Parts: sequence; C-alpha cells; structure tokens
Amino acid sequence: MQRRVRDSLIGLFVVATLLNGPVTAQDTDEPQLCVGNYQTEEEAKAQLARFAKTYSNLAEWQQRARTNREAILRGAGLLPLPKKCALNPIVRNQRQYEGYTVENIAIESLPGLFVTGSLYRPTAGAGPFPAVLSAHGHWGSREDYGRFRPDMQKRCGTLARMGAIVLAYDMVGYGDWANAGWEHRRPDALKIQLWNSIRLLDYLCTRADVDSVRIAITGASGGGTQTFLLTAVDDRIAVSVPVVMVSAHFFGGCVCESGMPIHKSRSHETNNTDIAAMAAPRPQLIVSNGQDWTKNVPDVEFPYIRNVYRLYGAESGVENWHLPDEGHDYGWSKRIGAYRFLAKHLGLSLADVIGPDGRIDESPVVIEKIEDLYVFNAEHPRPAHAVGPTNPLPWNW
Repeated sequence: MQRRVRDSLIGLFVVATLLNGPVTAQDTDEPQLCVGNYQTEEEAKAQLARFAKTYSNLAEWQQRARTNREAILRGAGLLPLPKKCALNPIVRNQRQYEGYTVENIAIESLPGLFVTGSLYRPTAGAGPFPAVLSAHGHWGSREDYGRFRPDMQKRCGTLARMGAIVLAYDMVGYGDWANAGWEHRRPDALKIQLWNSIRLLDYLCTRADVDSVRIAITGASGGGTQTFLLTAVDDRIAVSVPVVMVSAHFFGGCVCESGMPIHKSRSHETNNTDIAAMAAPRPQLIVSNGQDWTKNVPDVEFPYIRNVYRLYGAESGVENWHLPDEGHDYGWSKRIGAYRFLAKHLGLSLADVIGPDGRIDESPVVIEKIEDLYVFNAEHPRPAHAVGPTNPLPWNW
C-alpha cells in the first residue's frame, strides 16, 4: 500500500509539473493539486476550523456547498457538463443463484466509451427496488482485483439478496478497460470516472425496476473517493457509505482522486472531509479504522461533518462506524456496518440474509471466476465503434 501511494505521488508530481509547472503552496492564483498527505494532521485540524468559520447557519453552509460543487466540477473539467449521449446498454449472460442473479453490463458514457460492470438483481419481489452503485478501489493483484474481488462479489450479492439492485463498475484501466489497453494512471482519470459515475446513475434511473429516489453508493479506498465525489455533485444519490477514505489530511494518492485541481483554486479551498459533508442532509455512514489515514475520524472528521448535518436538523442521519483495531479494506466487519445502514435507509431486508446463528450470512453468494465477469470477450467482442485509450475522446477534452 505504501509503495503504491508513493509511486502514485511521484507520478502525480510529474503530471502536475508537465501540465501546470511546479505546484507550490505559494501559488495561490492558479488551481493547485492537493496530493496524498498534502498536509499534516494538525494542519488539517486548523483547516477544518477555518472552514467552519465561513458559515454559521444553514444558508451560509449551502452557499459554501454550491461553491465547492461548482469548483469540483470545474477542476474535473466537467463544467459545463458534457452533452449526454444515448446509454445504449448491453446486458447479457444472466446467471441465477440463491436469491439473486448476475449479468454482465456495459453502457456508453460517451459515444464509443464503454463503462463495464456487473449487475446484481434480487429474484424475490416485483420492484421497483432500491439500487446501490458499488465502486472499487486500487487493489490490483490478479487474485484480488477490482469488481472481481471476492469481498466485492460478497457485498454485491448480499445486498441483492437483501432486496437491492446493485451495479458494480470498473475504474478506468481495470477489468474490461485493461483488456482494451487502457491504463489507470492517466491525467484525466478523475474526469472520466466521475462522469462515468454520473452516467451509471442515469442508467439506474432509466430502469423500470429501480426506485430512483432510493439510490445509494458505496466503495472503499479509491471507491470511497468515488462515493463522496458523486454524492457531492449529484443530488440523486440518496444514501452514501464511503469506506476508509474520508480524511482531512489525506487527499488520495492516485490521479483518479487528486490528479485534477478539485480541492484548491483561486475561488475555493476544500478537503475530502468538507466534500463528504456535502452529502447532508442525506443519510451517510462514514466507515473508518485505526490503521490508515481515517484513524482520526471519530475525533476530527466526524464532528465536523456531524455539525453540518446539525444545521439541517438531520444529525441522526450521519453515523461513523469506526474499527480502531482494523486496517485499510472493505472487510467483513465493515460490510456488516454498511449492510445495517443501507437496510435502515433503503428499506432492505436484513432478515433475508440472517443465518442460523443470528449473524449476517454471506455464504450463499457464489464467487464467480474473473473470465465469467468480463463483458467483452471472443464470443462478445467490443463494438466496432468503441474508442481506445489513444483515440481522442468525443467531447471537448
């Protein structure tokens, strides 16, 4: 993990230097990249205190949130938002298991740009069902990879057995993207991924079997970043569960998290805690642990976010599930917290996944082979008009 973050930071420094010249703390007139451990823990506390002084009531906070939202989209190169094309969904190869089905899915987020994933659906009930977008992080070994990870499949299958439609999707350079030659660490990764998240949300809202007012998102690490960024810029997300990523001093170590100037510019200054607070008053569970950059959440980040919720009279809607003896993952105990919170706020059934011992039982979920989860293969090749990593993307990039 430390080597991955270090290598990402080096790559980001090179990219920032090539694109903008050296990024310095004194360069306040130009957008700045806030990368990795951009500031100390004490500096982060002081920054949150400064932020808190910019608002004393709900109207002032809402103005701050509007400024941040516009700045995030501008920094990501998404202001104004690109013209939306037809989604042209591809859904195929349904497999049926105990209480749920899985299908391979792709949509076009831009003409010829295919976002790939796995669609999990309950077999019981007529719907419309609540839905959960499921983002993944940067775990990259072949045995422990993206949306194919066993813990991701367990999470998605269990949520489907609880009564949710779940859409797990690939980051740029992962899964089907990798097979097409895309690299993850490209300077526009943040832009592509945030846009892909918006378009996948569009897709869920088009489905007759989805209740569009009950859509959640969750993910860990880099997936946690995708979770709070989408929630901050799109009010259609009703519930969010960012896992092991909300921190005031750490800004994300990959280009897809901090490789574009979403945190600081002439017109704004924010951090990931302030961005997570933009979920208010919508229900949010912040999952943290004692062995990574979320170790301070109970004492530093969570009180700041809870105070924002208090302005809405919605303090009971935000919770912190802190595991002081655990590390950086979306492991069993973290999933238990997420299942309970999502059941509470989406109207899902925990009773459908309780085992004989009274605990949540993930064992009925079948861990599928990676090759079975690819959308495109020899039998189902990528469409002829699909764009590759070296093609100009079909928007004003």
